[in-house]
Amino acid sequence: MKKRKTPGTPPLLKRIVRALDDKKAEDLKVIDVIGVSSVTDYLVLATGTSEPHLRALRIAVEKEVDEAGSPVAGRESGTMSGWVVIDAYQIMVHVFTERKRSAYNLEMLWRDGRVIDHNALLEDFTQPSR
Repeated sequence: MKKRKTPGTPPLLKRIVRALDDKKAEDLKVIDVIGVSSVTDYLVLATGTSEPHLRALRIAVEKEVDEAGSPVAGRESGTMSGWVVIDAYQIMVHVFTERKRSAYNLEMLWRDGRVIDHNALLEDFTQPSR
């Protein structure tokens, strides 16, 4: 996948990436799937170290989505499933345990998407005033 800079990136995407980074998500990856997916524009993939860590990451993402006033199409997080999904329409967040992430390999499934440098998203981030 090609890496892409961040112009025109939705502020919510930056907030989600910041929240995941703040909560120590591992192997953070953002994939632009505009024109590739009919379901969403961006995929955010992250790895958590345990089920409690996955829960903390989910809560952090949901807080950002709620504070941004963005609608959520759905949330999936079965107990001990190793995979949490938050569907915020244009942004779909998948948080896995390392084992589940390796098993599902969404990076390969969405290899036609363009990888966005998540570090650039963190650099671009400006905390909205509250």
